[in-house]
Amino acid sequence: MGPILPALLLLQASPPPEEAQPPALPPAEETAQDWDKDIPPVDPQIINGRTRPGYTAPLPERIEQRNEGAIRAPPPEAFPTEQVPIPDRWRLIESLGLVKENLFDPYNQNTYKGDRPINRAKVPWLPIKEDDWFFVANLISDSVYEPRTFPIPVGVQTTEDPDRNDVFGKDFSQVFSQTFIAGFALLKGSTTFKPPSIEYRVTFAYNVNYVDVPERRVLFVEPSRSSHRLDHFLGVQEAFVDYHFGQFDNDRFDFLSIRAGIQPFQSDFRGFLFNDQQLGVRLFGSRDNNRFQFNLGAFWRLEKDTNSGLNSVVQRPRDDLVFVANVYRQDFLIPALTSQITAVYNRNREGNDIEIDDNGFPVRPALLGTLRGRDYDVVYLGYNLDGRIGRVNLTGSFYWALGEDRNSFFTDRPADINAQFAAMEASYDRDWMRLRLSAAYASGDSDPYDNKETGYDAIFENPVFAGADTSYWIRQTIPFAGGGRAISINGRNGILNSLRSSKEQGQSNFNNPGLILLGTGADFDLTPQLRLSANANHLWFEDTSTLQVLRNEGSIPRDIGFDLSASAIWRPHANQNIVFRLSAATLLAGEGFRDLFTARGGGREFVSILANVVLTY
Repeated sequence: MGPILPALLLLQASPPPEEAQPPALPPAEETAQDWDKDIPPVDPQIINGRTRPGYTAPLPERIEQRNEGAIRAPPPEAFPTEQVPIPDRWRLIESLGLVKENLFDPYNQNTYKGDRPINRAKVPWLPIKEDDWFFVANLISDSVYEPRTFPIPVGVQTTEDPDRNDVFGKDFSQVFSQTFIAGFALLKGSTTFKPPSIEYRVTFAYNVNYVDVPERRVLFVEPSRSSHRLDHFLGVQEAFVDYHFGQFDNDRFDFLSIRAGIQPFQSDFRGFLFNDQQLGVRLFGSRDNNRFQFNLGAFWRLEKDTNSGLNSVVQRPRDDLVFVANVYRQDFLIPALTSQITAVYNRNREGNDIEIDDNGFPVRPALLGTLRGRDYDVVYLGYNLDGRIGRVNLTGSFYWALGEDRNSFFTDRPADINAQFAAMEASYDRDWMRLRLSAAYASGDSDPYDNKETGYDAIFENPVFAGADTSYWIRQTIPFAGGGRAISINGRNGILNSLRSSKEQGQSNFNNPGLILLGTGADFDLTPQLRLSANANHLWFEDTSTLQVLRNEGSIPRDIGFDLSASAIWRPHANQNIVFRLSAATLLAGEGFRDLFTARGGGREFVSILANVVLTY
């Protein structure tokens, strides 16, 4: 260790080599500008998706375009004639050979679905002279199986079971219904962006139905007939000509059209007043880039087949006329809301008619009160809305019915009609869920023996509301035993308690107990193919005075009960060609319903199952 210490002292005392000397400090008189010479410039390049803060790139030089002596583009004649523009999409597809047409393929291009125009060379017998005619065929199979329970009265003269001595017997019944629908249309004009200039359409429906109930005199008026029935019927649901006047008014294809024949018509957004396929003439069109629409129509109501509800063209039309005028305006009263103002006049002159349905039950006049025929005139004034306010979807209908019943069945005297109806449904979408709230009100008659009829009734309702036909009360018909034969409290596929003999064949009745409905529901789109829905409605009679008179009771509670339902809709190919639907509903009877239909050992819960398969081509 002795020699090391002197060596260290020697190293500390000797100066470092020249190359290891630290850089000399700049003299104090050197300015800041001299420092800037050694600092590298700022890099304006993007670093990790960002630009250096504080850097502003210089603007590019101004571009000035001077095209002195320029000439126009050459006319089309200057280009080679080998390149010819193709006027429509189907000829391009054919020339490329991308699609091979198959009659049984409903997904790809198909002449029978209106995807391509008719080849006139293949159908020389058709009276068409141009190349923009299309043919559209629609084929639908609708299968329904429906087991259900509802109050079924025991037959007066005879019964299926001699031991049944109560007013109401077993409540289980079942229905199977198969409907085949075939529709065909021949139309002229492009079908993609504008309406056709002329259209001919016809649709036939063939129905086979089987019903089995536990009591006699429910399906047939004769006590000797059995308690099950197999029936079939062919109806004409559409047969009309639609013609557009002249050329379209602007680039958005506003139009004016007239349609004559058997045609579908829905007077409001949800089908509360008049939703049917009837014989009529309608003038309709649009203006202001389709923001304004209107309808003027006159309909002569056809008779319906009793058991299928299809149009019967082999019978004389009813003496029942409907005149309609309505206008639609988008973004009124507020943006995203479509408003409709409507006026409908129903003129009925069937007071001298006696109509017996196919099962032998009288339907006109209804077997209520004095059993006399009725004539009436009713004007419906309404406001309807559909759209959204913010994120809330909103649909509503408001109707005021005014008119005169020439022969009230309680008094045999004329009576003034003054009734009201309101319905509202609000929904909120959140991702794959839609939450709904529903409310409806139909006024009831508070005094059957005065000269006013204040119970609201529609012309032909078929509403999509509060669960629609998934609901027990909307789907099922509840017979009103004791107040008249062949009379129901409500109609099938309807919400009104109208005390009609039949929604299809009976007359409107403004002596009824009315309705109050409050409901909630939700739709869940679990996948593009599967939707689940649930609904809960509470129903009341608005006024039971009419029921008390017909039943000769001092008081009847207003509570109908709770209507609970759930459904599942499965579309395996995420389209409407194959649709499976299964729903279940129950009515938990309230005090008013139990008062009307109490039976030994039951009468508190009623159920309905609906299994439906729809196949469409």
